[in-house]
Amino acid sequence: MGLAPAGWFAVVRLLAIETATAQSAVALTLDRQVQATATRVDRTGHGTFLVPAIEFCLDQAGWFPDDLDAIVVDVGPGLYTGIRVGIATAQGLSAALGIPVVTASSLDAQALAASTGHRHIFSVVDVRRGELAVSTFRPVPGGVVRDSEAELMDPDQLRDVLMSDPGNPLVVGDVPALPDSVLRGQHRVKVGRPRYPAVRAVLEIGMSKLERDNFASEPLTPLYLREPDVNLNWEKLAPEDPWSSGS
Repeated sequence: MGLAPAGWFAVVRLLAIETATAQSAVALTLDRQVQATATRVDRTGHGTFLVPAIEFCLDQAGWFPDDLDAIVVDVGPGLYTGIRVGIATAQGLSAALGIPVVTASSLDAQALAASTGHRHIFSVVDVRRGELAVSTFRPVPGGVVRDSEAELMDPDQLRDVLMSDPGNPLVVGDVPALPDSVLRGQHRVKVGRPRYPAVRAVLEIGMSKLERDNFASEPLTPLYLREPDVNLNWEKLAPEDPWSSGS
């Protein structure tokens, strides 16, 4: 994963959907140049935010829905309802407009947006119930490379892993949600931004995938890492499709 060069196609209009964490965000890009964004931090407000935010961004950019060439959506790990709202919306748009959809990971997006040239990146997402989704990355010219798959840890496990890391760890993600004990006394460990997945990084991941695979769609599989707290009727989370009429 990294910052790929521009592809062979002349014009690409891409929609990014980021609802896997407490931050919901939407962005539109034209050939990697962001045209419009909308962001809100609300752990329970993904469903009410997403469709109006997409409509707002389309209006700001002066685009119609059928101007879009592709969609990228964050599939987690993160909050169950947010992930499902994002996936359901991406699926609905993809079906209505006949355009491909690809996926990004919240952990990848946080690491890609982290500002470091040499530190070992620990990307952390709070998935609630006292558990954290964690993956590690090495910075490389133009991007990052993942060197561990996403796994669940409790705060004590994260502290132990940071203490045993031979490099100079940089923790990015929802650091304010960590207990103080995780970082206390760990002088080699630094914390950095972003706190939530950067929608520009989600866009970059999606664009790189679309270029590499010549605009092939991907299966939209949520990255949960564990079972949900409760069983919900996910179909009810899918917003009504305001785009199917092509208006």
